[in-house]
Amino acid sequence: MECETLIIGAGAAGMMAAAHAGRGVVVIDHAKAAGEKIRISGGGRCNFTNMGCTAGNFLSRNPHFAKSALKRYTQWDFLDLVARHGIPWHEKTLGQLFCDTSAKDIIAMLQAEMAAAGAQLLLRTALLDLCKTDDGFRAVIKQDGTLHTLTPRHVIVACGGKSIPKMGATGMAYDIARQFGLAVTDTRAALVPFTFSDNPFAPLSGLATPVRAQADGPGFDEAMLFTHRGLSGPAMLQISSYWSDGAPIHINLIPDGALFDALRDQRQIAGRKALKTVLALQLPARLVDYLAPALPLEGNLADASDAHLRDLCDRLENWELRPTGTEGYRTAEVTLGGIDTDGLSSQTMEAKAVPGLYFIGEAVDVTGWLGGYNFQWAWSSGWAAGVAIASRAGNHT
Repeated sequence: MECETLIIGAGAAGMMAAAHAGRGVVVIDHAKAAGEKIRISGGGRCNFTNMGCTAGNFLSRNPHFAKSALKRYTQWDFLDLVARHGIPWHEKTLGQLFCDTSAKDIIAMLQAEMAAAGAQLLLRTALLDLCKTDDGFRAVIKQDGTLHTLTPRHVIVACGGKSIPKMGATGMAYDIARQFGLAVTDTRAALVPFTFSDNPFAPLSGLATPVRAQADGPGFDEAMLFTHRGLSGPAMLQISSYWSDGAPIHINLIPDGALFDALRDQRQIAGRKALKTVLALQLPARLVDYLAPALPLEGNLADASDAHLRDLCDRLENWELRPTGTEGYRTAEVTLGGIDTDGLSSQTMEAKAVPGLYFIGEAVDVTGWLGGYNFQWAWSSGWAAGVAIASRAGNHT
């Protein structure tokens, strides 16, 4: 089969690249369907981008690397594509955009774009061998028990990271990078719930409350969810990307800072009520019961001085915890780290030392916040590689 460009991985980045890389594109994936992580994302609605996406929403050893692709193919460009395909969408909190109906709409859109560009999609297909030749690459693939040899001029590695192995995730992208002499930074699970060895929050399992959370990075104002194994919810997933083993996390249970004034006001009109009872009007009652043994909650509100109330608020605003670990790649939404950006062109995603070899999407050491940012990186990096290949070949579509 004719193959000018071989794309390894039919996920978000791979399909986006296939739609823009010109003629002779063959996309392979070992899964039985394309875009499986898209399908399950956002509760099946796919949080496909974010209105506020900038390079500042990403973690990387080189914080400048993502700027070029993100500026040249923006969230507005992807939104235009969604609109051209008539996909209804809505904005949720913090600029997050979701499909109205199903994530399958995004998969169908990408497959339609691939088909329009003439790209060929081979599912249930494994890459057995990949090597460099004088004028490109030699790839041996296996589909339905049959071996095929392809001789592409370009290879795009778009097979993601290690997160959610039950969806077929492997570290193959890193293996390919190392095979061709590219460095790979340390990787770990990110956007992932925290675990605690003694399951201290099991009594609160299922309870959610708004917090401001922080690890070794920015603070995030979102919901925290108590689980049988530890802490989850958007706030915890966000700070997990900035957390390192053994380090503490800091949780502010009063993110709006209004508790002190609220308690002082209540002291004037409900002073005879127990301090614990009044606090349970401001925070979930189950949480107050759980925290009560460690807090100065004895007595009535009228007996609590300003200093006493300030001490109480300070403790609730500065709750320090030390997770044992995380749920790991099993439930992580993304992989932190990956192929070192020092070895790649930020303009084209091409390996500087291996002409014709490109790395895009989650495989690269560019990791977004929760909220549609990682999909936008897939679209932007996939577009950048595809357009670079098409323009080089003079067959840009």
